[in-house]
Amino acid sequence: MPTSPAILGGGCFWCLDAVFRQIQGVTGVECGYTGGQVQNPGYRAVCQGTTGHAEVVKISYDASRISYRDLLGIFFALHDPTTLNRQGNDIGPQYRSSIFIQDDDQLAIAKSVIAELTSAQTFANPIVTTLETAGPYYPAEPYHQNYFAHNPEQAYCAAVVAPKVAKMRQRFLSRWYINPD
Repeated sequence: MPTSPAILGGGCFWCLDAVFRQIQGVTGVECGYTGGQVQNPGYRAVCQGTTGHAEVVKISYDASRISYRDLLGIFFALHDPTTLNRQGNDIGPQYRSSIFIQDDDQLAIAKSVIAELTSAQTFANPIVTTLETAGPYYPAEPYHQNYFAHNPEQAYCAAVVAPKVAKMRQRFLSRWYINPD
């Protein structure tokens, strides 16, 4: 069943990429940039915070195996949606918590999930995740794709990405691909 991609920003795209690649029903993940004013931005320009782009992952998924709502549930558990333009020590608009909306269904689901999390007081502070209309999307440079798998010993990966992956695996074990090796 064809679906619209889910495009999500929640801090450094390496964290989102590492987790969503492990989720059953996800058929593809690509790191990239969207939400800005510059055509074909590169990593250095985006990191300066002046292009308006967010670091994002573009997720392809099989809707018969995982729903958009469930993807958003994982997304909100994976990062702190209550910090404006920040995830931990990553600071700037490129690290904003953001959902890039493809259609009216995605908008309705995103609003519903945020309302449910707010009503349940899941977070101590208000959710500041932006709902932005999807615009031009640019794939990140090849070395960013599946970065954690290729660089698990890199300092940021060891200190930030690995603990998030471990936490999410424990929390979403029933949705996790289990590698028999």
